[in-house]
Amino acid sequence: MVIFAIALIACLTATVSAETLTLHTRSQVSDNSGGQPRYLTTSETRSWKAEETAIIVCDMWDQHWCDGATKRVSEMALHMNTVIRQARNKGVLIIHCPSSVIDYYKDTPMRKLAKQAPPVDTALPLKRWAYLDPAREPPLPIDDSDGGCDCDPPCTTRQAWSRQIDTIEIQPGDAITDNAEAFYLMKQRGIRNVIVMGVHMNMCVLGRPFSIRQMVYQGQNVVLMRDLSDTMYNHRQSPYVDHFDGNRLVTMHIERYWCPTITSTDITGKPEFRFAADK
Repeated sequence: MVIFAIALIACLTATVSAETLTLHTRSQVSDNSGGQPRYLTTSETRSWKAEETAIIVCDMWDQHWCDGATKRVSEMALHMNTVIRQARNKGVLIIHCPSSVIDYYKDTPMRKLAKQAPPVDTALPLKRWAYLDPAREPPLPIDDSDGGCDCDPPCTTRQAWSRQIDTIEIQPGDAITDNAEAFYLMKQRGIRNVIVMGVHMNMCVLGRPFSIRQMVYQGQNVVLMRDLSDTMYNHRQSPYVDHFDGNRLVTMHIERYWCPTITSTDITGKPEFRFAADK
């Protein structure tokens, strides 16, 4: 009886540790068969082991210099926290990356967890910022040269953030960093799969050392959770579309040139998030 009980416990433990995420990815694939360059939307179902997967929470600050960006972060954060909680319970590693404010967490176990990961050799150096890569992608489909504030009048640029927004829970076993430690920790844990979410897609979500461009360069399997990501875009700039249409254009750019996207439905089983103002 004792042996049977031990075997049952071992079986249950193995079942939990081997939990699988089923992801329905979307990509934009080049197709010139008609003589004109175009992209076709394609879908694929992928199975990732939860224990080999990390979620990157990119720059979900408590406050942004742009009031509109602050409001959208606040609106996303509650739904994002639900996704993070459920993913954590499945065995996914949660890495909180609130850039430039990690000293706020310097004495926490979560910050110490990231710092203890030993550096590893990388395919390319992990830089503080990966700029647009003309060998791989054209210019972004939006003009964000003004900083992307959609408010009227535009807000004044400043560093308004001090920590990650409190709506997103940081739990034991999570990590906190804003640099190459994120990748080092993934390598230490045998993590090959990365789900990126947060702000802003045309800036930090593409450029940071823990985010899309650099994780793709390192050979990680990367997807963007598109319904829980936003863009800094001002509708008064080219291509002169609604903010949320600008957001979708940047999403399509990422799907064409960098990585597939998914929605939060793959984690929660609930309808994807949508901004209240997105009509």
